[in-house]
Amino acid sequence: MPLKTKPFDPAAYLRTDAARAAYMTEALETGDAAFIADAVGVLARARGMSKVAKEAGLSRESLYRALSPEGNPEFSTVLKVMAALHLKLKAAPGRNL
Repeated sequence: MPLKTKPFDPAAYLRTDAARAAYMTEALETGDAAFIADAVGVLARARGMSKVAKEAGLSRESLYRALSPEGNPEFSTVLKVMAALHLKLKAAPGRNL
């Protein structure tokens, strides 16, 4: 009998502000722009895409488009989404990645 699996969705496990902040921190520390953009999308899904879009002042469709794998959101969009996620970007001294 074949093993049944289903896709893993990290959004299902990011239920608290602390978990979402830790996930975004880890994504930012990778320095990988594509992974960071994906993480923002995961966090938006975890919080509710419609709710995030409304709080960011964007349409739900434009938010999905911006955060899709083919999307390339403007930095201002990322900042609006981060604010809607109740997260803020921080800078800390560190070495180059």
